[in-house]
Amino acid sequence: MQLRAFPPFAGFLGLALLLLCLAPAQAQLFETKATQAFMIDADTGTVLFSKDADKPIPPASMAKLMTMEVVFNAIKSGRLKLDDTFVVSENAWRKGGAPSGTSTMFAKLKSAIRLEDLIQGVTVQAANDGCIVIAEGMAGSEDNFAAQMTERARQIGLKTSTFVNSTGLPADGQRTTVRELAQLALHLWRDYPEFYRYYGLKDFTWNKISQKNRNPLLAMDIGADGLAVGASEGAGFGIVASVSHNGTRVIMAMSGLANDKERAEEARKLLDWGARSFEKTEIFAKDEVVGEAQVFGGAKSGVTLKAKGPIEIFLPITNRDKLTARIVYTGPVAAPVEEGQPVGALRVWIGDTLSQETPLFAAESVGVGTLPQRALDAVKELAIGWLR
Repeated sequence: MQLRAFPPFAGFLGLALLLLCLAPAQAQLFETKATQAFMIDADTGTVLFSKDADKPIPPASMAKLMTMEVVFNAIKSGRLKLDDTFVVSENAWRKGGAPSGTSTMFAKLKSAIRLEDLIQGVTVQAANDGCIVIAEGMAGSEDNFAAQMTERARQIGLKTSTFVNSTGLPADGQRTTVRELAQLALHLWRDYPEFYRYYGLKDFTWNKISQKNRNPLLAMDIGADGLAVGASEGAGFGIVASVSHNGTRVIMAMSGLANDKERAEEARKLLDWGARSFEKTEIFAKDEVVGEAQVFGGAKSGVTLKAKGPIEIFLPITNRDKLTARIVYTGPVAAPVEEGQPVGALRVWIGDTLSQETPLFAAESVGVGTLPQRALDAVKELAIGWLR
C-alpha cells in the first residue's frame, strides 16, 4: 500500500494539502466529555468527528431506532399500513406499560391501537409498551421481532448492531456502536422522509396523558428535529440527534455521559460546532487529474488518476492546518492499465479522524513497456520494493 502526495493545485488550499501530505495525524479539533462520539454530514456522509466510535455498547432506548426502521420498511414495502391496529397483550402491558415503571405511552390492556399512534408513542415518548405491541403484532413474539431487527441491520450495512428485544431494555448480547447509531439515523432520514418527521414532534397525548418528547435538544431552538435518547448502567447516558442549520445537516451519536444534563449540553455543543465549523470546498473539478500512481512494466512509469466527478471536502473554517490528504493505492500498478480502471483512493483526515475517501481511477491507458523498460522496473523493485 502506497501513500502518495498529489500535485499542488490553485490557491493556498492546494499548498496546504501538499505540505500536510507527509505530516503525522493531528489531535481532535473538538473535545467532548462523551466517551464515544461520532458525527457526519448528512448530505455526503463525510465524517466530521469520531471518538472511540466502534466500541460496542448496549444501545439502551436508542435501539428503538432499529425497531422503527423495521416498521417503516414494512410500511414502505406495502406489508403494513398506518391504519392497521394491534392489540395490547398482557405481556406488553406488564413489561412496557404502566406497571413496568419504564418509558410508556400508557396503553390500556387488551385495547386495539392504530399503528400510527404506536409509532408516535415510540418516537416521541420512547414507549416500551408501544414497541412490544408492534413486535408481537408483526412477528408473533418479541424474540422473533428482535431477530428481524438484527437481520435488517445487516441488510442496511450495520455489521455490529445486534438486538435481543425491541425496547433496548437490558439484555445479554444486545450491542451497537455510536458509528452505527449515526449511520442508522442517516438511513432513517434519507430513506423515510415521510416518517422521519415523527421524531420532531414536541409532544404526544395518549390515554388522556400528554407527554413531551424525551429529546432535550428539540426545545433548544438549534434546528434539532430528532432522534432518540437512552441510558444504561453499562454505557451511561447517550443520544442520537440531528440538526439542520443554514442548509447543513449533521447527525451525531454519543454515549458515556454522566447524566441527562451533561448529555444535553455535550450534544448541543458538538452539533453546534459541526453545523458551523466547516465549509464545503471543491478541490478537484470533474475530470481533473488528482495525482499519479507508479506503474510496473509499463510504457510509462506512472498513470494519472482522477475521480468519477468533482471532489469536495469539508474544510475546517478554523484550524485548517489540521487537514491531511493522501492518495492511497496498492502498487506499483502492473501494466497494462486500462483507462477507467480502479486504482486507489484519495483519503482526507480532519485531525486524526479519517473524514472521507474518494475512489480514484486511471485517467489514461498505459500499455506494456518494452523488454528493457520491464527489466529496469524489475531491478527497481528488487532494490526498493521491500521498503514499501
